[in-house]
Amino acid sequence: MTEHSKIPMPKGASCPPKPGESLIERAAGRFGLNSFIAHPAPLPPEAQALAKVAVPVPPAQPPQPVAKAGAPAPMASQGESATQAAPAPVAVPVEFNGTRHHVDREHLREQGLIVPEGAVTALLEEFRIIKRQILVQAADLRRQKAGPMAQRVLIGSPLPGEGKTYCALNLALSIAAEKESEVLLVDADFAKPSILSALRLPGGPGLMDALMDENVDVTECVLGTDIPGLWVLPAGDTTSHDSEYLSSSRTGRVLDRLTQGAPHRIIIFDSPPVLAASPAAELAKYVGQVVVIVRADRTGQGALDDAISLLNACPNVQLLLNGAQFSPSGRRFGSYYGYKG
Repeated sequence: MTEHSKIPMPKGASCPPKPGESLIERAAGRFGLNSFIAHPAPLPPEAQALAKVAVPVPPAQPPQPVAKAGAPAPMASQGESATQAAPAPVAVPVEFNGTRHHVDREHLREQGLIVPEGAVTALLEEFRIIKRQILVQAADLRRQKAGPMAQRVLIGSPLPGEGKTYCALNLALSIAAEKESEVLLVDADFAKPSILSALRLPGGPGLMDALMDENVDVTECVLGTDIPGLWVLPAGDTTSHDSEYLSSSRTGRVLDRLTQGAPHRIIIFDSPPVLAASPAAELAKYVGQVVVIVRADRTGQGALDDAISLLNACPNVQLLLNGAQFSPSGRRFGSYYGYKG
């Protein structure tokens, strides 16, 4: 080992430190370094007068780093709290990629439904007027910040046999013809689904499967058609607890998934009769519009009032008269296109 010897302290090392003296000043004094330090020259009288009235300026703050375009933002140092909230994540648009199935146009005609690419008929003109009112209402709801509910429309009726599925199909076929919109027709009549048979589409998992199983992505249950702009979501598995599943918190997430990042998409729900089953009242909580089908000369006033009261979770309830044999105003829609003269 090397030997260490104590460095002799210079004279005056034992002098006690002066009050307020720093370690550097004490070391400079003990080792005689003060002689090398130039003493400050006194200021002239004019400068001394200015120094007495000068206002001390606080030290300048170090400049903050500025993020350049295309460069990552500077990271906050450890222990430093973030001063700005992180930007909200942008929803990734959900596109339906289900296999497109052929829809038999002749079968549509036999059921009295709108036939895509067919001639303009009175039925087509009637539903053109109906869909225009619904699309205008949807646009108003979007301006009112109604969110995804603005894109959802529930089609129902007080009792069975009043034509709700017929009207839901025709409304969906009419909206599908829009140039800047597409429509998803949802069979929400879980006890007696009929949308697939009307369009002759194959069966498969649907809305209820997505509500029952969190591992099921509802978008993968959507069926495509060869009618441009028309998609179909089957009812899915049958259960005796359909209302309980609809009232769960998962329903909102599943339905939001169907319109995520797609403001041009309209969802039409064909619900069970309001007075015959409870799911319609549950679905009314998630839609921006309800269209109640009123069958001419069949729907009673009492049944209509009861149905509307059960659907009061939706503030926008409209009535659609179905099966009328005459028009009080004498209007005949569609006749103009066959007029010659």
